[in-house]
Amino acid sequence: MCFAHFVSTLGFTHSKSDHSLFIYWHGGDMNYLLLYVGDTILTTAFDALRKSIMARLSSKFAMKNLGPLRYFLGIVVARYAGGLFLSQRKYALQIIERVGMSSCKLSPTPVDRKPKMSAHASIPYEDPFLSRSLIRAL
Repeated sequence: MCFAHFVSTLGFTHSKSDHSLFIYWHGGDMNYLLLYVGDTILTTAFDALRKSIMARLSSKFAMKNLGPLRYFLGIVVARYAGGLFLSQRKYALQIIERVGMSSCKLSPTPVDRKPKMSAHASIPYEDPFLSRSLIRAL
């Protein structure tokens, strides 16, 4: 049975903006299930609801509970009383390190506000592969 079809039988609907995200309304609370390659993230308003959904998913699919989410796709997840705090600081620092800019000084405006660019006077970028790989990583 297809995962998307099965979760729809549980009451989940596809997000209109992301087909790997499923939304389940329980009373006035929104609950989310995100499927990414082989990983599934489930957030619910109530622990009993989470356990119920996990049990139903486990009846059809091989699953392993890895506990509370801490890191996913370059995002660090921290819990606090009001909810979750998501940070991509670690991921951003890895990109800065990868391009050899970790020793650069901070700047309030990270770009030249008056660029001096010309099609004839510009120096070609020495490693276009690195630039393209960073764009794909984002």
